[in-house]
Amino acid sequence: MEEGKDHESCNTEENENGSSNREGLVGCDIKAPVDWFKMLSRKTHWTAVVAVVVVYGLNQGLGGALARVGTEYYMKDVQKVQPSESQAYLGITRIPWIIKPIWGLLTDVVPVFGYRRRPYFVLAGILGIISMFYLSFHEKLHIVLALLSLTIGSAGVAIADVTVDACVAQHSGIHPSLAPDMQSLCALSSSIGALIGFSLSGVFVHLIGPKGVYGLLSIPYALVLLVGLVLKEPHSPSFAYGQITEKFVDAATAMWTTLKSEDVWRPCLYMYLSFALSLDIYEGLFYWETDSKAGPSFSQGTIGFILSIGSIGSLLGAILYQYNLKDHPFRALLFWTQLIFGLSGMLDLVFILRLNLKLGIPDYFFAVIDESVFQLIGRLKWMPLLVLSSQLCPPGIEGTFFALLMSIDNFGRMSSTWLGGLLLHVLNVTRTQFDNLWLAILIRNILRITPLCFLFLVPKNGPDSLGFSRMEVLSIVEDSESSIEVSTVLENSELLKSEEVELTPLVSSVG
Repeated sequence: MEEGKDHESCNTEENENGSSNREGLVGCDIKAPVDWFKMLSRKTHWTAVVAVVVVYGLNQGLGGALARVGTEYYMKDVQKVQPSESQAYLGITRIPWIIKPIWGLLTDVVPVFGYRRRPYFVLAGILGIISMFYLSFHEKLHIVLALLSLTIGSAGVAIADVTVDACVAQHSGIHPSLAPDMQSLCALSSSIGALIGFSLSGVFVHLIGPKGVYGLLSIPYALVLLVGLVLKEPHSPSFAYGQITEKFVDAATAMWTTLKSEDVWRPCLYMYLSFALSLDIYEGLFYWETDSKAGPSFSQGTIGFILSIGSIGSLLGAILYQYNLKDHPFRALLFWTQLIFGLSGMLDLVFILRLNLKLGIPDYFFAVIDESVFQLIGRLKWMPLLVLSSQLCPPGIEGTFFALLMSIDNFGRMSSTWLGGLLLHVLNVTRTQFDNLWLAILIRNILRITPLCFLFLVPKNGPDSLGFSRMEVLSIVEDSESSIEVSTVLENSELLKSEEVELTPLVSSVG
């Protein structure tokens, strides 16, 4: 390619409709990522971009990586529980993610001091700071109190997540062409944060222990609180708090009416099955990897470093989707990612049976390959589902409906965690007994392929030609018997092009 053309391909241009030409980002100009951030900041607002980076990059990415490794060792070395028990306990900490629609309803219909998003970022930060300090300052908590603290911390992350998702879905509605870019920003932030977090996690666990890591986790929560103080959003001090119940009913009605559409519940069912049938047995693998007799006896630093290098796979998956796969049809992309996801699970079987040593591949190097492939395919499998979900959110209840879709996914993940724990228990995989771990892996790999039988539930087309558009969502809600007003959104559709506009709430009260 000629140099002039190459440079030109790296520029982001505006078309006559005001949407960005995202293909311009696919060049090799080093300024392309900067131009991409500038474009997103111009189309939305810089505080919205910062909110995504803080919540996804620092709180979920970096903080989630530290929390994952810290909690693994906290359960194993401090609480001294069995792998199956650890799986069950980790499933309990996912409960705040299952009830995400509640947080979404609150952010959509219950403003605090005239703001719909900012107070919930503040609340999320406070919950996280308190729970992490409580875990950090106690020598050994009873397992019930420890689970309560971990669940409260998880609630802080979930509230921040649903709030920033509402912002992302809202901006995706104002600028539909930005939907893949906004999801790519979320994915890239999360992947880079996880890369840094996993790189440091093993060192921190070794130096200050799991409880010390919990103390460090208060910093990302403090940054979430700061986002709540600086985020730009319209101020509406005249909210009628006496109508909160009515607004909750109206929002729930709009959500249920939209969810009943065949074009919505079918992909939702697929999303649940794709996660629930991919059994999570990581606790059994983790106990085996750190066992000095049966496994390779990886140290804390080694575990963290393997996960950090593996997270590069997640980052590569996000980049690959952004630049090469985001316009591909949903069904075709999900078919290949799900198939490869199932086949890649055989790497765990090779590892457990120590066939890698017979092939001359050291345990450490093979574990890095295994984790990298898992993260890359997992990210590619997840991205189209996120884009599909964001494009199905009706204006005005973005937080509520996107939270509902994500809670379905998280319920699938929790089902996967509990079913995986049950499988480990049935096969008698314990802290020191791993004879049947290979069978658990084989069963998991077979079940990972089964979601292919349900791909007919997913739309054939891609993000740019989604048959079920947001305007069709509006028409469904408008035709329902609820008292929800959407006419103001339709009458002011031209305002959607303004970068400063705040969408008229779908769940507005009747005159």
